[in-house]
Amino acid sequence: MQMIAVLLLAAVWVAIMYVGFVVVFPYLFTVTLIGAAIGALGYYYVHAFQTLARIAVDGPSPVSAPEVSYRHYLLAQVWRDWWAIARKVVPGIWNRALGALTLLTQTFLLGGLWGFFTLPFWLALCAGIVAAAVPAVVLGVALTVLYGVVAAIGLAGWLVCVLVLAAVERLFMAYGRILQTCPHPFCYEKVGLPVYECPGCGARHPRLTPGSGGAFRHVCRCGARLPTTVPLGRFRLAAYCPHCGGRLPERIGRVRVEPLPFVGGPAAGKTTFMFLGIRALHARASAVDGRLAFVEQRHAQAYAGAIREFQRGGQLAKTGPELPLATMVDVELPGRARRILYLFDPAGEHYTGATEVESLRYLDHGEALLFVVDPFALPQVRRSLTDDERGVVEGSAASSEEDPADTLQRVLNELRSRPDRGRQRRVAVVVTKTDLLERTEIGRPLLNGADLRGWLGEVGLGNTVRTLDQVAGHVRYLGSGLATDPADVAGLLGWVSGLPVNGASADRPATPAAGEVPGTAPLRSPWPVRGRDASRVPLGYQLGRWAVLAGLSVLMIAALTASVVVAAAKLPWG
Repeated sequence: MQMIAVLLLAAVWVAIMYVGFVVVFPYLFTVTLIGAAIGALGYYYVHAFQTLARIAVDGPSPVSAPEVSYRHYLLAQVWRDWWAIARKVVPGIWNRALGALTLLTQTFLLGGLWGFFTLPFWLALCAGIVAAAVPAVVLGVALTVLYGVVAAIGLAGWLVCVLVLAAVERLFMAYGRILQTCPHPFCYEKVGLPVYECPGCGARHPRLTPGSGGAFRHVCRCGARLPTTVPLGRFRLAAYCPHCGGRLPERIGRVRVEPLPFVGGPAAGKTTFMFLGIRALHARASAVDGRLAFVEQRHAQAYAGAIREFQRGGQLAKTGPELPLATMVDVELPGRARRILYLFDPAGEHYTGATEVESLRYLDHGEALLFVVDPFALPQVRRSLTDDERGVVEGSAASSEEDPADTLQRVLNELRSRPDRGRQRRVAVVVTKTDLLERTEIGRPLLNGADLRGWLGEVGLGNTVRTLDQVAGHVRYLGSGLATDPADVAGLLGWVSGLPVNGASADRPATPAAGEVPGTAPLRSPWPVRGRDASRVPLGYQLGRWAVLAGLSVLMIAALTASVVVAAAKLPWG
């Protein structure tokens, strides 16, 4: 009986092995393989969704706050996201597969005598789980390729935008002949790109251009989105010199800066003419529906004090010995004629020696200058004065002790160190104190309409006049006094700065309104603080993550569809 029982048991075992390996194994293996692969994909997708759909900066793949601004998502963060998902999913799938194999072995093989009969089922399940590693690897490669494709497409578009925007800005700067320089003492450097301040948190952005931080916008560490080019609105941000950190005028980069040095010896009348010129230019701008405003409040106050002094008939205080901060005047006239004028009015002592002139580094950048000549500083004019004339002159105004020819020569020597050898587009020669000069015998020809250039040649400046003709493309001359027609002063200052102050409205009066002082009102609206809170990832990051997540969703649908097709072909009902 025992032999019969053993034979029957053996027959049953053989039958079960046959059915298990021949009939059940293929289907159970296929179902397990498909199920394990779908499970791995689902596990990956869940963790990818948790990582990529998160809006906060913390989470499975945290976004660290940058020092200044965020880099473009596709340059770095996209691969941090990929690694965060991979380092979580790969060990997770491995541990779950190993746990499933251990559980199946303990259940089917180590559960007693009946484990001999479950060998085909255990083998089918384990083989399906192990074989699922192949589609899992393929899936991992496909996902990595997906990241690469998204990054490549996005970076290609980003690169095109960067190049186009950079070219547009260069054309804009070249067409407008935009010059940017620093007006601050001990700097006076040419500025290629200012440092811009975030209006949200005050962070300074030294490279706010189309680049690694974004093509159209950079995202500040506080979440504010800042424009990367002047045409996009970058000029609406507060700007600072990258060399000294000094504040630059509004609209820097959008409007050409025109440095206008006032060259002349001590007591030559530079400051007086500068304020007369501002008053005349302000009147002309108002007459043609333009506007003029000071950049600095202190300059507006100094101008108002000077005008009051003129009205009382007094004299302006002597300019201090320190290097000058440019008097910055923002002028806008109809027809898109705009300039930021840097009026440099140093003490005349800065022109009395080669070392002093060398410290005036703003001379390196300009293409125009105003040569202010005190006629009573000319030796020939001084010798010609009678005692009565000398008394009138000395009682009315201080005279310079510096020969204007020497002053100009020192400046021209310094300018020759420039690559263009000091070539100037325009030079304005201003002979000051003409109201006193015309009361002298030597100056009486000017009262009768004598040519000012010719008169200067006759009184000892002939060589200087001829030198100016060689150095400058165009030279103009003006006699200036307190009673000089403001229209003439405005015309000269507009000409030397490249502003068309004469035109269709030139016949309108150019006299300043009583008490009217140019203000310091902003000439551009400030950039609005827009963007996400600092606790949330930038919008560009979220869009990049959504693009990757959309690609994963497509892969998920494709994998499920493939699984259904395989199941329909392999299983009995297929």
